[in-house]
Amino acid sequence: MGVVGAAGAVITLTGRVVNEVVSFIIFTFLDLLDVFLCFVYKTVDFFVEAERKPCYCSSAKEAIISSGKILVSEQGESKIVCLCSSKLQLEDISDTLYTRPSLVSDISKSTVTELKRLKVEGKRVSEKVSVRSTLSINSTIVEMLQGKIGGQQVHPIPRWSDCDCKTCTSWTSSCKENTLFVRADGAVEKASETVLFIHGFISSSKFWTETVFPNFSESTKSKFRLLAIDLLGFGRSPKPTDSLYTLREHVDMIERSVIEPFKVQSFHIVAHSLGCILALALAVKYPHAVKSLTLLAPPYFPVPKGEQGTQYVLRRVAPRRVWPLIAFGASLACWYEHISRTICLLICKNHRLWEFMAKQITRNRVRTFLLEGFFCHTHNAAWHTLHNIICGSASKMDSYLDAVRDELKCEVTVFHGSDDELLPVECSSSVKSKIPRANVKVIEKKDHITIVVGRQKAFARELEEIWTKSSG
Repeated sequence: MGVVGAAGAVITLTGRVVNEVVSFIIFTFLDLLDVFLCFVYKTVDFFVEAERKPCYCSSAKEAIISSGKILVSEQGESKIVCLCSSKLQLEDISDTLYTRPSLVSDISKSTVTELKRLKVEGKRVSEKVSVRSTLSINSTIVEMLQGKIGGQQVHPIPRWSDCDCKTCTSWTSSCKENTLFVRADGAVEKASETVLFIHGFISSSKFWTETVFPNFSESTKSKFRLLAIDLLGFGRSPKPTDSLYTLREHVDMIERSVIEPFKVQSFHIVAHSLGCILALALAVKYPHAVKSLTLLAPPYFPVPKGEQGTQYVLRRVAPRRVWPLIAFGASLACWYEHISRTICLLICKNHRLWEFMAKQITRNRVRTFLLEGFFCHTHNAAWHTLHNIICGSASKMDSYLDAVRDELKCEVTVFHGSDDELLPVECSSSVKSKIPRANVKVIEKKDHITIVVGRQKAFARELEEIWTKSSG
């Protein structure tokens, strides 16, 4: 046994070293590729749309001067203005959007720093010129906020790199532009209970309506009003190009689309992955209205002392490793703005082709509908939601969980797949440590998706038991 154990340890260590080396090589190449694609997209945007799309290659921090004074661009010139109404929006924006350390960025920053030092030593520049030189930085956040405050879209809808089919642009009609797409089932008109379903990242309401909805009993459907939403930027919901997809915007849209029009007084929440963060934000905002809280694979990473929360969560969710494959995919989505835009250009813009191929190959209705949800989003929506919700909420999660523990009396149930490689079971264990009354159920041999897909009948029964107990 000793020899076998030693051999296993050597193999594990060798595999880890190989993974580290290969990852370093591949991600160094991807760093360079993303810089090249930045130039390509700026050029194509200029020729196709007569303007360059602002990106996060330049640090937005350098564009913030002081107390609400920020840099904006107008007709090619830069100037400083004071936008008091934007201060709250800026606080909702994750710094991971514009601060993602890489080999290329580190070299670039050190080079710029050295050039600045030589310039200062060689010649003292006048204050006016210094200010213009320092502030000639393109700030995505500021340009997008400028569009929001002015009440105009910064870019056309859809953009050349987005899909223009009826499904993806149906929200542009006046009746749908300001509300989310909601799928209602069960006792819609005369319900004694309401359940809100919130899907995860790059998904849609079909994650619920094509899995658990058909498996609820007639008794449940006669009592409960089941509402599944497409989050802002996903599925058939609005995908505005000027949105920063902050936590505030997501929550406001849920209120405007579900709580207000359906006159919801009390409700149960079922949420998956990224949706768990929005579920907690809603629960904290409506502490006396939430009757039960069911979280599936919540992305909660307790931040160690001395660590910057947003950057710590970014590294945990996207560790820049080629293996496992799901970590590689998450790293592409999180670290590379222009590579991820290219992926969206190839997949999302041509989603009808991929959906047709999926139907022919899989012959599986559930998985085909889930793929449709996976494809129907824009890069702008996915990129900002990922950073501003998953990473940007790092500093809020502890206070949310504390509020659920201390201010809410509802049932809290957490489900997690034992084989989840994207969000490890430790995430749910950490939730349990913050909310001792939470009932954590680890589902063996299930991952991030199969925690529902493939066991939808059993999960439907589990939800009915939770709701019955909470209602009683």
